Amino acid sequence: MAAWLPATIETLLNRRSIRKFKDEAIDADTIATLEAVAQRAASSQFLNDWSAIRINNPALKAKIAEYGAQAYIADAPLLYMFIIDEHRNARIAQSKGIDPSSDEFGLKTSYRFTQAQNDAVLALHAMETAAFSLGLGCVILGSPLNNINGLIDLLNLPEYTYPVLGLAIGKPDQEPALKPRMPREMQFFENTYPADADGTLDALPAFDAEVHQYYDLRQADRPVDAFSDQIAKISRQDVSNKTLLDKAAAQGFTLDK
Repeated sequence: MAAWLPATIETLLNRRSIRKFKDEAIDADTIATLEAVAQRAASSQFLNDWSAIRINNPALKAKIAEYGAQAYIADAPLLYMFIIDEHRNARIAQSKGIDPSSDEFGLKTSYRFTQAQNDAVLALHAMETAAFSLGLGCVILGSPLNNINGLIDLLNLPEYTYPVLGLAIGKPDQEPALKPRMPREMQFFENTYPADADGTLDALPAFDAEVHQYYDLRQADRPVDAFSDQIAKISRQDVSNKTLLDKAAAQGFTLDK
């Protein structure tokens, strides 16, 4: 790795999830900057098919924290829910004489759903990077999706919209250690997926030891399994009741097409 790195790369290499924030509001200029950065993220076919809901109502924050079973969500000075948004494009298409309820309107298909989901994630990541660059802390939130129907009702999400991820932002009130990342050779391949898949696991024992040490130093009173044991444990979890996309049909999407 280069001896000198631009500030943006240093920021990305040092990213970590922050779950404890100082009780200080984020000023309007900073919010405007973060939102402008999110809007500059790549947009497939320039569809602008995502939106983000800034949540500052304490009751709404508390409800989202309840959905996610994570109390710190309610304490986030700045909270966003990023959503797929083809509702806006449906209205635009309708103004041009296209009936969104007809088969002519193709922005409700699985291809466009995935396209919009990707754009929303790219925008969120851009905002997260900008926040870290400004000395703020963030944590990406997937846990509120445990109650998608609740989120849809809570945020009054109309037809052709769907929740993707949340982002909590604030001034950090903790300094967690950097969580290890697996060796590059386990995750980056040349031209094709390795025929010798087992060979990609040669570095696993060393990574297991590194992850184990990280958790031991972080929470010595609560031992955590090695990485490979965590994967094995999670792979056996029954999440069949945590279906997500079956709610999409009720929002107008036809994901079988």
